Amino acid sequence: MLNEERIILMTKMASYEEHEGKQNMAIGNYFRSDYISLQIMKTVISATLTFAIVLGIIGFYHFETVMKEIYQVDLLEAGRRLLLAYVIFTGSYTFICYLVYSYRYNRAKKSLKKYYSHLQELSELYEEDRR
Repeated sequence: MLNEERIILMTKMASYEEHEGKQNMAIGNYFRSDYISLQIMKTVISATLTFAIVLGIIGFYHFETVMKEIYQVDLLEAGRRLLLAYVIFTGSYTFICYLVYSYRYNRAKKSLKKYYSHLQELSELYEEDRR
């Protein structure tokens, strides 16, 4: 005999697994600190590459000015400014990344908790039918 409540629950669970469940289950396989650390490492690498690319583009755009004034510029001070700009850019980008991925991890864990409660409920429905 078909149990309507069980069919509805199974349909909800299948829909969840097909859409957001894949991503949430991938996130749920990590501990919180591992997931966030991995994402932060990716962020630092991408921020470094982005900073280097933008710096290169600006350097090529102002290439003539840079070449004219290369001997008049205090290279140590310019290096300090670049390092400060890099630290500020990467630090702010990493902080935003931390907030975003912490939120995503918490949301995924809550969603998986609900999914597992549905699994438990489905198991109980099957047990009732066996009796």
